[in-house]
Amino acid sequence: MCNALADWGYPRDGKPGKKQVVIGLLCDESGEPVSVEVFRGNTSDLKTFANQIAKVAHRFCCQRVTMVGDRGMIKSAQIEQLKEVEGFYYITALTKPQIETLIHGGVIQLSWFDEKICEVESDGVRYVLRRNPQRVEDLKLNRQDKRASVARLLEKKNSYLTEHPRAKVQVAQREVSSKIVQLKLHGWLKVQGAGRELHLEDDTQALAEGSLLDGCYVVKSDLPKQYAGAQTVHDRYKDLALVEQAFRTSKTVHLEMRPWYVRIERNTRGHALVVMLAYLIVRHLRQAWADLDLTVEEGLKQLTTLCSTQILVKGEVRGNQIPTPRDISQKLLKAAAIQLPEVLPHLGARVVTRRKLTERRVRR
Repeated sequence: MCNALADWGYPRDGKPGKKQVVIGLLCDESGEPVSVEVFRGNTSDLKTFANQIAKVAHRFCCQRVTMVGDRGMIKSAQIEQLKEVEGFYYITALTKPQIETLIHGGVIQLSWFDEKICEVESDGVRYVLRRNPQRVEDLKLNRQDKRASVARLLEKKNSYLTEHPRAKVQVAQREVSSKIVQLKLHGWLKVQGAGRELHLEDDTQALAEGSLLDGCYVVKSDLPKQYAGAQTVHDRYKDLALVEQAFRTSKTVHLEMRPWYVRIERNTRGHALVVMLAYLIVRHLRQAWADLDLTVEEGLKQLTTLCSTQILVKGEVRGNQIPTPRDISQKLLKAAAIQLPEVLPHLGARVVTRRKLTERRVRR
């Protein structure tokens, strides 16, 4: 089963604006990257899907694959593309309007959403339903925080109207209304004026109706039951978080895929490949050092204390001797199955870091 597809647009030099490239990352079900592909910045994320199908089917020669993607990646057109390849299936999720359509059509019922998963099959499509109680509470608190933000603005506007008799109430009311729309509370929260004072009105019925699907989600798949049960289908979709983790690690921390300093196409593709390979090393170190109560960043920082001693013969450097590492460094190396040599040949090579490379470019 292939747990993939996530695409991410990288803006030019990390600044907002037109995307310079789109990265397609293909991972297995454990979140291990197996392929990375670079597309032009004007390529729609949906258009990259066909390339992934062709790659898995013809280049990797896979015969039975389930492509897992989020709501924005696998839509009806992509599902039709998968149907053209025998043995290829999909797992994705439905949007809130799609869930409401199924409820109105009688395919699923609101009462079926529970903390335990529930499966429904209709027209050859499997729907796995669940309500996340933690998400319900988070959304409730989020609405309360947003309403409190609007209330603070309203209080500020009321104070201003009191202190400035010539100020227009309509202007203040319009600003508060814009804030409500911006925070997407306009379905149940309104601002009204009474004289020169504004106040908020809550539509409790509209709020109750709008929160009916809080924490509810539906995972959709055409994967036959003999290959995977409902729990497996659900878990494989949730594993997309591993792909997002790969993106976050690649964009930040030590890897820093952005900003892009290369402009030649082959160099850009090579840059993305090197970052993916580096992420594989990060994953390996994270697993190897799990019992040492150290993050990868902390472990690598500790290993920067490793050094070498030059061996001089008749005034010329002939080699580099590796002193015995400190105890914590030895534990890190042992956990990662790395054995340092006692002596390294002196090659005279000079490694240029990114910072020094930037300085050299500036001087030029």
